[in-house]
Amino acid sequence: MSRLDQLNPAADAFLKSAIETPSPSGYEERIQALVREYIQPAADEVRTDVHGNVMAIVNPDADTRLMFAGHCDQIGMLVTYIDELGFLYAQTIGGWDPQQLIGQRMIVWTKTGPIPGSIARKPIHLLNDAERKKVVNLNELWIDIGAKDQQSALELVRIGDPVTLKLEMTQLQEGLISGPGMDNKTGMWVVIEALRRAAGMAPTCGIYSVSTVQEEIGLRGATTAAASIKPHVGIAVDVTHATDCPTIDKTQQGDIKLGGGPVIFRGPNMNPKVVQRLVQIADELRIPYQMAAAGRATPNDANALQISSGGVATGLVAIPNRYMHSAVETVSMNDLDSAAELLANFAARLTVEDDFTPSV
Repeated sequence: MSRLDQLNPAADAFLKSAIETPSPSGYEERIQALVREYIQPAADEVRTDVHGNVMAIVNPDADTRLMFAGHCDQIGMLVTYIDELGFLYAQTIGGWDPQQLIGQRMIVWTKTGPIPGSIARKPIHLLNDAERKKVVNLNELWIDIGAKDQQSALELVRIGDPVTLKLEMTQLQEGLISGPGMDNKTGMWVVIEALRRAAGMAPTCGIYSVSTVQEEIGLRGATTAAASIKPHVGIAVDVTHATDCPTIDKTQQGDIKLGGGPVIFRGPNMNPKVVQRLVQIADELRIPYQMAAAGRATPNDANALQISSGGVATGLVAIPNRYMHSAVETVSMNDLDSAAELLANFAARLTVEDDFTPSV
């Protein structure tokens, strides 16, 4: 039996549905509807702000506010032009390696429903020597939906429609799962699942688990959500690079394994007492974890949390992920489960007496 099969069936179904629901930055409505439906029974209150962030809240009147942030948006594309032959051209949303797009099955998410397509290039038989050696440029790629001409395509697709890879989750060996959008639907799942678990532990703090938007284009959702919530403590959950595969330099990226547990980060973006508390809880409850270091402001929601308003005591917990920003991102279900358990227990133990002011 895989780790996925051992989870709460509703949590299992929620994760799979999240992975298979589109959420390019700025187009998160579909996945946020899924989040609201799933977490509503466990929360005292569920809010959606004008930016699109979904906030699930337990104890909204508590004096101490804890914010968990996991962004639900994924990298994608945006239709910008349709030529006379009916081929679509698109900009990227977020950071793509163009080589990852060649030969991929795509979905255009239109007002009337999903339209399948594909991205390819001239067959290798027809490439000249210079073309074979050249790294493809994004502006040389197009999406083929099978339209016979521009008018036929325009009857289906509008300029500004979002595009994703074909969204599907595949179970691999040893409890691993693979597919696009693990960055960061897994982190979103962790913060929502942590609230569901913590709600049954009689917490005294206010818990705000936020499915944040537009992280991939500048940490935008976490910035606005934190400004609204004004948390005292904030923990971001995102993915980080797993280094247990060929070609990754562990001397620079650390020794991070799938199945080794969630990664607790240390460094100037993280409050040392929050880090210490996370480690203590993991040790006490025998929750597996790994340590990593980041010497600068992190490129994720922890960055926005730390410097919100007058400052937030911030932590960063990450899910090891192989092949980030690809169609085959790969994570361990054990790491997701352990991360949710760690955050739930952090929330259950946080009280108004806790002081996270750094001191010797």
